Amino acid sequence: MTDTLVPAVGGTRMVPAPDPVARDYILLALRLEQHIPGLVDGYFGPAALKGQVDMEQLAAPERLRDDAAALRLRLRSEVSEADRRAYLDVQLVALETQAAALAGETLPYLEYVTRCFDHTPAWIADDQFDAAGARIDELLPGDGSFADRLAEWDAALEIPVDRLPTVLDWLVARFRQAAAAQFALPAGEDVRVSLVRDQPWSAYNWFQGGRRSRIDVNTDLPVRASSLPRLVAHEAYPGHHLEHASKEAELVDRQGRLESSILLINTPDCLISEGLGDLGLQFALPADQHAELLVELFERAALAVARDPAAARATAERAAAIEAHRVTLASIGGNAALLRHVHGHSHDEVVAYVRDVGRVSPAKAEKRLEFIEHPLWRTYIFVYAEGEALLERWVDAVPVGERATRFGRLLREQLTPAAVRSPG
Repeated sequence: MTDTLVPAVGGTRMVPAPDPVARDYILLALRLEQHIPGLVDGYFGPAALKGQVDMEQLAAPERLRDDAAALRLRLRSEVSEADRRAYLDVQLVALETQAAALAGETLPYLEYVTRCFDHTPAWIADDQFDAAGARIDELLPGDGSFADRLAEWDAALEIPVDRLPTVLDWLVARFRQAAAAQFALPAGEDVRVSLVRDQPWSAYNWFQGGRRSRIDVNTDLPVRASSLPRLVAHEAYPGHHLEHASKEAELVDRQGRLESSILLINTPDCLISEGLGDLGLQFALPADQHAELLVELFERAALAVARDPAAARATAERAAAIEAHRVTLASIGGNAALLRHVHGHSHDEVVAYVRDVGRVSPAKAEKRLEFIEHPLWRTYIFVYAEGEALLERWVDAVPVGERATRFGRLLREQLTPAAVRSPG
């Protein structure tokens, strides 16, 4: 590894020059992104590599497929660290798979997903959704149909859009403090939150390098007070922002593993990243503090329920319980993708399944299908529930007092799904 420093994309900061493997990995990914817009989720590595690809003629997909395969063969002789070699290998399998698809090779959807994420998703039995729905039904107040009572409940907890910036800033700061108490925060890290419209996702972290993130929150659909803590933990602390800033500090700047300066969609890294994002809430907010935080959130959002302290407390306790079961219902997205892309069900049939079995409104069911049918995201739906379940088993395999330390490894190391599946 040379000690030469080179300018980085996104600012004037300098980064180490990449070794040949990292250089060729970055070039491959940047070239493939020209065919698959959005594949590169973030890049804060050497600016010269980005400039080189921008000036090149478009590389043929067949060449990129072959380049990925050739680079995999070089790993054993050119990469001495076992964890880095394993990480690069599965990432390259994903890139080779996507390049091969561009070149006209066809794989069954489930095999394609497995090669992209180093993980095979499983069908979730509908009775798990039925049980979660039944428990929510018991918790919802009032009379009438389940759908009507849930809609009324959600409306009461909807945060006015003009209150969202203030509430988000407060919650980000709160969770940052919790993360600082458990994990080392990289020097100079910073996050900013913006509101957006017309996107297929509910929120997105755009990591910009230099330990900085911009988080966009989509207001196409109402934002519930009860769901906001999970969203902030996922996108900010100790989720995506802290993960990317920590890996930039540890892997890129300290160890010189420049391959970690490029963030790629539809690769095994995403299963780890989205899984830790969803798992992060338990470290940002212990379960016994959830209701208390919601009471304060109701007040800061100026919700009507906040006017009566006793009602606010009761609503917060009920909301925390309902939200836990809604997380189970949200995992229906994987089943929906299998129905749509493996079993050949129509758009309308899958919307009806998500609406009826997943207990969501027609608008939310349509929004879910928009994500599942999107050319870039059609494989991505699995990384949330599958990633969280995978990482939760790994974190829970150690004593309670050691779980924050183990979670911290996810923030700093090049772990693969296979490594997390392994005992120990």
